[in-house]
Amino acid sequence: MSDDSATILRGVRIVHDAPDFVVVEKPSGVLSVPGIGPEKADCVVSRIHALLGRIGRVEPGLAPGQLIVHRLDMDTSGLMVVALTREAQRELSGQFEARIPEKRYIALVAGIVEREEGRIDLPMRLDVENRPYQIVDHVQGRPASTYFRVLAREVDRTRIEFRPVTGRTHQLRVHARYGLGTPILGDPLYGDAPAERLMLHAAYLSFLVPGGVTRLEYHSPPPF
Repeated sequence: MSDDSATILRGVRIVHDAPDFVVVEKPSGVLSVPGIGPEKADCVVSRIHALLGRIGRVEPGLAPGQLIVHRLDMDTSGLMVVALTREAQRELSGQFEARIPEKRYIALVAGIVEREEGRIDLPMRLDVENRPYQIVDHVQGRPASTYFRVLAREVDRTRIEFRPVTGRTHQLRVHARYGLGTPILGDPLYGDAPAERLMLHAAYLSFLVPGGVTRLEYHSPPPF
């Protein structure tokens, strides 16, 4: 990658470059998609659009927001796929809606989790009076399911692999806090266990090549 490209991407690393999509590693602290207002325009998809759009890799007429397939929380790092054409965006978004992709996250949670593995089923919804906070609501909440597996117990914290079935906003953060009974380290919304960042990383992503049946797999080791 040239120095100019690195300047445009500013920490977003391209893991795989295909004709109609790219897989990237998002650093913690960067928005995945544009937010509301010009001050929140900088994000992963806008940086990819700026770099690849100027060399004709993005289908003409597509705005940064039209490259979106899925997203990660701003403070979560790890793997994302970004479309470069309308057809790829439609195909990949359809896969995520149908829950065809597989995602695995690595997290560090406060304290020691005694259970080795299991499934968390806690329905969730937005707390409309305290945005963007999500709450567990067994009456009005949308179904949310996550498989978990303990990878290691590290003195006063536990390393967990999360495999979400659904993709609700803040799902893993809420399920760690209320399903496991302990927050992810560095989570300012659902816990008070300090860390230099949110200790949550999208470490594995698998999906079908757009328009095909070949399953692609990508790995990203957590930076913690």
